[in-house]
Amino acid sequence: MYSIILVYSALGAMAGILAGMLGVGGGLVIVPMLVFAFGWQHFPDPVIMHLALGTSMASIVFTSVSSFWAHHQRGAVEWVVVRRIVPGILVGTFLGSCLAARMSTGFLKGLFVVFLYYVGVQMLLNRKPKSTHHIPGSSGMFGVGSVIGAFSSLVGIGGGTLSVPFMIWCNFSVHTAIGTSAAIGFPIAIAGTLGYIYNGLHSPGLPGYSLGFVYLPALTGLVCASVVTAPLGVRLAHSLPVEQLKRVFAIVLFVVATRMVYGLL
Repeated sequence: MYSIILVYSALGAMAGILAGMLGVGGGLVIVPMLVFAFGWQHFPDPVIMHLALGTSMASIVFTSVSSFWAHHQRGAVEWVVVRRIVPGILVGTFLGSCLAARMSTGFLKGLFVVFLYYVGVQMLLNRKPKSTHHIPGSSGMFGVGSVIGAFSSLVGIGGGTLSVPFMIWCNFSVHTAIGTSAAIGFPIAIAGTLGYIYNGLHSPGLPGYSLGFVYLPALTGLVCASVVTAPLGVRLAHSLPVEQLKRVFAIVLFVVATRMVYGLL
């Protein structure tokens, strides 16, 4: 058990740095690595992807707190936007987790692979939305939050790949968009975790030490490391050429996605 927790701690360290540095959330790394690790542990295939998504969301609860607090201390979180978008986030994320619980592992893997390729292409092309709009009204923010939350729960991420471009589109600086996205990741993770726990409580084939679709040994390792390394990622975001690092990360995403496609075939 201790060796297993150490493996998940290594994944958590990487996820924490990425969450703070790139604003994409550790889920992009955590989910595929959990899929591979759960397969290595010979978990039943029908629940592997659900466990990966649920455990990823649960780990983001802790990663996002450490990350957004570090951004807040640098004045990079727009709390008015966070408060306005949270209602839609909570509804969309919970409903998205309920939908995911009724999908097959194969379908969820395929959806996640497409998402990885999409994010990789966006990072390589480095296309940024034009900053020509303003934050929409209450109903608009509820709709945006619902979409971001629902999709985030389907792929087990904190929403940064959607919320960061949205806020840049609404005239926020890159650093403020990343910091605010980190804060938005917290309600996404809370609602998603509750949804995956609730929908997995009576699912057959779950391994021991599971709480619904959350595998507790993996969560322990991920959290212990990611909470420590997320502030380091924030410091790196303010000191390193993040755009160049994103291109390297995009190549990593392509490799991971291709490996998952191979597994599906």
